[in-house]
Amino acid sequence: MITKEEDTKNGILYGEREIDSGALITFPNPKSNRDYEISIDFPEFTCKCPFSGYPDFANLRIKYQPNNKVIELKSIKLYFNGFRENKISHEEVANKIIDDLVMASDPKWMQLEADFNPRGNVHTIIKVCHGKRNSLELTL
Repeated sequence: MITKEEDTKNGILYGEREIDSGALITFPNPKSNRDYEISIDFPEFTCKCPFSGYPDFANLRIKYQPNNKVIELKSIKLYFNGFRENKISHEEVANKIIDDLVMASDPKWMQLEADFNPRGNVHTIIKVCHGKRNSLELTL
């Protein structure tokens, strides 16, 4: 087992190693016979502009209705952190993320909103969807 001290000596931090080896993990939906929604917010998403190389920051909001699989939260965090050094457009990264999440979990419905911080006085929000949302009649 590699310790945190050994990672530091080798120039590799344990968090970087986890991100590099990260993969989207799913587990069986405990209530696949019921329609329900899962919301995930990731307020610290970063990637790089493919034209300037400057960092882009975004709040990612995911809502989905699971089918037979649910996405494990730590794996999604590591997956998102893997984009930190990627040079990729807002549009491409939003579509890649939803494609990868759909491939891993096969949800009934999924929506991703990528709300990028303004740069150069321009604010971009990308919304992408997959599947058909089932109506949830919630009365509280």
